[in-house]
Amino acid sequence: MARYSVGGRSTGAGSSTLPLFSLYGGASGAGKIREIGVFNTTAVALAISLQRFTATGTQGAALTEIGYEPDTPVSNCQGFNTHTVTPTITAGVIRQASIGAAIGAGVIWTFGDTGLIVKLGTGNGYGILIPAGTGQIVDFYIDWDE
Repeated sequence: MARYSVGGRSTGAGSSTLPLFSLYGGASGAGKIREIGVFNTTAVALAISLQRFTATGTQGAALTEIGYEPDTPVSNCQGFNTHTVTPTITAGVIRQASIGAAIGAGVIWTFGDTGLIVKLGTGNGYGILIPAGTGQIVDFYIDWDE
């Protein structure tokens, strides 16, 4: 099993319906999220939540996935920066956190032995939303296995 990562700085501040960033399954493969990190780039606090999606909406710019090892095959899963149209969000929050009002304040979530399953199919994914208050620009990463 290969491990992959994608990361960057969000191009939008997100909202309760527009993710700051997301990771979706591929048409020919699925994944298991192992870790997600989100870090504030401003001196304004924000709340974030991790939620599951079952349709894409309109995703922002595609991110470049990278394998941990040289010569890793191309990833099936695809990361995206921000969204411009709301994805279909399933009920329930998987994780939620408050991030402090300091540049670099953040949270790292891990998902144990089984990981957080990203189902096969380009409409199946996860992303970070702003459950309440005003969003901010963040630095982020997602690590997953395929």
